[in-house]
Amino acid sequence: MSKILGIIGGGQLGMMIVEAAKKMPEHISKIIVLDPIQNCPASLAGAEQIIADFKDKKAIIELAKRSDIITYEIESGDSQILKLVEKDAEVNPSPETLEIIQDKFLQKTFLLKNNIHVPEFIKIDSITDLELGLKKFGYPALLKARRDAYDGRGNYKIDSVKQIQKAFDYFNGKKLMLEKFIQFKMEVSIIAARNTKGEIKIFPLVENIHEDNILRQTIAPARISKIIAKKAEEIAKTTMDVLKGAGIFGIEMFVTENDEIVINEIAPRVHNSGHHTLQSSPVSQFEQHLRAILGLELGNTDLLHPTIMYNILGSKNFEGEYKEIKLIEENVFLKMYGKKISKPLRKLGHFNLIGKKDETIEELLKKVSILKDKVSVNPL
Repeated sequence: MSKILGIIGGGQLGMMIVEAAKKMPEHISKIIVLDPIQNCPASLAGAEQIIADFKDKKAIIELAKRSDIITYEIESGDSQILKLVEKDAEVNPSPETLEIIQDKFLQKTFLLKNNIHVPEFIKIDSITDLELGLKKFGYPALLKARRDAYDGRGNYKIDSVKQIQKAFDYFNGKKLMLEKFIQFKMEVSIIAARNTKGEIKIFPLVENIHEDNILRQTIAPARISKIIAKKAEEIAKTTMDVLKGAGIFGIEMFVTENDEIVINEIAPRVHNSGHHTLQSSPVSQFEQHLRAILGLELGNTDLLHPTIMYNILGSKNFEGEYKEIKLIEENVFLKMYGKKISKPLRKLGHFNLIGKKDETIEELLKKVSILKDKVSVNPL
């Protein structure tokens, strides 16, 4: 019997979950999203919408009463309310897991207790704590908001004692943590899934390149040795073993200078670094997430061909309507998110470039360097 799916969040991740769900009518009959922005991307893809804040208690209760299963594409939902509504709808990943992950300090503490390698960190309650922490970790170090931060917007890199007060004031009273800066040679991630029956499958390790703390490119597979890739996969599986609930988890990691793997952050949802799977794998991360929360057998995660995902971001010095972006090229798949207004560094879309037989990652990167000029964001 097909079910009604509720999603907290209706952005581009929700949009692509909706599109995957529409291909599974025998399992999902309707999708309802909760999002504060009218005509959010997921609603444009065909979902019904409840217009309210992600933490709105009445709206979450309404969503639960109208849904059989609730999931999320953003970590901003209220985990306590989600625990309450489990009597009305199944919630996955579990609210307990969301509660741990949405607070970075609790997340790192949880991972450390389970013997999973993370950067050194401490809780910051005052500027004195910050000063003492910097004496311990040295410079640079990362001051982070514990909650409600994404795309690097909740991070402040402190390079010298002169920046301490400015960094502390930047967060305007938010709960904070300080993290030792890791000298890494590569940022990587793994998209992992577990279904309600406990089956776990992971997509191959990918390499991520950031600009201004925002993901710009994902390279699949990562340009790394098989030994390091296997080590990362084992850590991802260990992480999945200790987390509760079904669904997709995006596990971000650093490869250190001495080839150790350190977990940076975990997202209990489909992830930007998994967009390549729309074309690179037999099953996308979005379909896999649905299969996981529905209790279906998980799909094949093999990498069919090397692929590069490139994020299309709003120009730094422009806000407003922008010219339509088109990209018609062989083996290039453009996905725009239906956002009419460009804002500085706002994610407006992405494209996947898939490799031909025997084509190398370096050759694909050269193609991307040409293609990216064709998707620049310009005023209308």
